[in-house]
Amino acid sequence: MYHSTENPPFATLPGGVCAAKGFRANGLNCGLNKDKNKNDLGLVVSDVMCNAAAVYTTNKVKGAPLLVTKAHLAACNGKTRGFIANSKNANTCNADGVEKAERMCSLAANALGVDPNEIVVASTGVIGQILPIEPIETHIAELVAGLSRDGNQKAEYAIMTTDTVMKECAVEFILGGKVCRMGGMAKGSGMIHPNMATTLNFITTDAAVSTELLQKALSDVVRVTYNCLSVDGDTSTNDCVLLMANGLAGNDELTATGEDYNVFRDALYFVMMNLTRMLAKDGEGASKLLECTCSGAPDLDTAITVAKSVIRSPLVKCAFFGEDANWGRILCAIGYAEAEFDIDRVDVDLSSSNGSIAVCRGGAGIGFSEDEAARILAADEIFILINLHQGNCSATAWGCDLTYDYVRINGDYRT
Repeated sequence: MYHSTENPPFATLPGGVCAAKGFRANGLNCGLNKDKNKNDLGLVVSDVMCNAAAVYTTNKVKGAPLLVTKAHLAACNGKTRGFIANSKNANTCNADGVEKAERMCSLAANALGVDPNEIVVASTGVIGQILPIEPIETHIAELVAGLSRDGNQKAEYAIMTTDTVMKECAVEFILGGKVCRMGGMAKGSGMIHPNMATTLNFITTDAAVSTELLQKALSDVVRVTYNCLSVDGDTSTNDCVLLMANGLAGNDELTATGEDYNVFRDALYFVMMNLTRMLAKDGEGASKLLECTCSGAPDLDTAITVAKSVIRSPLVKCAFFGEDANWGRILCAIGYAEAEFDIDRVDVDLSSSNGSIAVCRGGAGIGFSEDEAARILAADEIFILINLHQGNCSATAWGCDLTYDYVRINGDYRT
């Protein structure tokens, strides 16, 4: 799979979840959010049934929408027509949560003229507050009537909470001689930790791919994208990634691994990797994107474990906020990673658009210019490059610095 944002392997497109054929979207303010200029209810549907795959949070506390989504996908043998989603209220830890989530699906399905099981649901926002269903009931007709081929950003805006920017990515690729498209949207700024997927993420494609291969591709790519993302170490209760394929591109359905499957998986990686970087860069209060690549590892698990250990270290995050090349904190985080390797062979470099500097060789510090290091760390995207010199495997993890604003944002998030 591709592990770089340079020289994109695919043509990128506008349109997000509406870039692929046959998908329509809309979003509006129904009243869950008191700010009438902020969308809080979104809907994305396909003209035809889609094969689907999903990955969910590993948190033992799971939001009611996840339970309903799992049940609906099972009832339809891994197929869906689309999803309805809301922000401001997570519909989690509520006695009537499943009932409300089912009601959201039924409202959308009835307005669309489809079976309620064909619609899945997602929610994000405050945990433990009762979800008022009435605003959704009174706006569902308007939501469905406004579905369009260019409604992707309205739907994206509807799932944003503390996000400061929209997060979309879409690409074009070829399967069996047919032009296929794939697009995704994501939300998330805080309560993000590499433990499954993270936040709410929706990906659509007009490629024809079997449910089994969709699930394989999604699970594999989650491992090296969303699972390698950390903002603050908290794994949410409502995290999910939903991948839908409607087959309208007209390629022969992929049912086995091979060259075309690899192209599809690489396209999925490119979309999800870019969404992961967007999520990391928009971390609550963040001023810098941190990208840590561990190379020279004996196996992929070791590379992932080391990169994630560094990217989720609060002390590393604070050091980069202060633009301090405190490489000892990086070595410390490498050292407590739950993997086996020889720390005395480890090299560390720091890099940005302002240049690159070596700070550690063979597990020990080397002389470097603090002024040059500070200039490199003044950029808003910082790359931590670790080489274990003990194999040929590599992995990348993404995160952000830890700033004063993170505490401010989360100090009054509920009120």
